[in-house]
Amino acid sequence: MTIRTVIADVLLGLAVLVVLGSSAGILLMRDVYQKLHYVTPAAVVAPPIAGLAIGVQSGWSVNSLQTWLTIALMLIAAPFLSHATIRAARIRQAGDWKSPADHDDAEGRR
Repeated sequence: MTIRTVIADVLLGLAVLVVLGSSAGILLMRDVYQKLHYVTPAAVVAPPIAGLAIGVQSGWSVNSLQTWLTIALMLIAAPFLSHATIRAARIRQAGDWKSPADHDDAEGRR
């Protein structure tokens, strides 16, 4: 067992702990708005840690480059997916994504 393997295993263990903590938060929270806060660490924190583990284990190669490109796409997409999820939950709950204060009244005033 080399030092690279040990470091990679520790990093992967840390990524797994982040995902398990996020999963516990998702299970324990009551509504979708609270649960979505716990999705973020699993989507934004754990992938770079796993990418570091892959980089430590295999060095710089085509595989590690593909891994980092995938992680970059995940990090770019995560805020948009969170926004779309919240918007869909709001539409399902209230019938519209706008808050009641955003709607015009019958005379067109705000």
